[in-house]
Amino acid sequence: MIPWLSSDSPFPPLHTALIQPNGLLAVGGDLSPRRLIEAYSQGIFPWFNDGDPLLWWSPDPRMVLFPGELKVSRSLQKSLRKGNYEIRTDRNFTQVMQACAAPRRDGCGTWIQDEMIFAYSVLHEMGFAHSVETWMDGKLVGGLYGVALGRVFFGESMFSRVSDASKIAFVHLVRQLERWGFEMIDCQMKTAHLASLGAREVPRKEFSQRLKELVNYMERGEKWCFDHEQVE
Repeated sequence: MIPWLSSDSPFPPLHTALIQPNGLLAVGGDLSPRRLIEAYSQGIFPWFNDGDPLLWWSPDPRMVLFPGELKVSRSLQKSLRKGNYEIRTDRNFTQVMQACAAPRRDGCGTWIQDEMIFAYSVLHEMGFAHSVETWMDGKLVGGLYGVALGRVFFGESMFSRVSDASKIAFVHLVRQLERWGFEMIDCQMKTAHLASLGAREVPRKEFSQRLKELVNYMERGEKWCFDHEQVE
């Protein structure tokens, strides 16, 4: 039985998550900052469709990118060298989430609903949720958002309006996180797109052990400014 959470219920142990669907751990609760930070610090994330109850997940295995294992293809290297873009951080967080929520080219919908946008925007204002944005000719053309706790970044979603725009943002993110001493990027579930960038699966137990060590470095959140950016 999957437990239903009240507003003050703790999450159940990760090993109680279902095998099918992979990682379903609990139902209910809320998307308050306290609950979200508690969830991410334990390796749990919310994921649910419109009309569904709030579902919490901790899949096994877990897709992870260690910054030193980043892979950049030749075609992506060319896109990076063009320099016809600008990388900005935390300038238009809600706009990035809304772009990630937009219908995909395949016609599929998205799980990012208004209540998710509101909840993560609050985390952003607290300095825990961040956006990395690719701009071209004054327009937002791609990017990603996620949550940073300690020395871990939890990636949530990406979008592209032009070729390689989200990958460009991702590469800049990984390289900056490595300079800051981050040791792990959570990618949640396996995709060919993430694997092509160097992400790989690790057992949930290993992920959880690493996470416990790395979130111990958690400091007060603040908005990001990458090394190349000018502080306004």
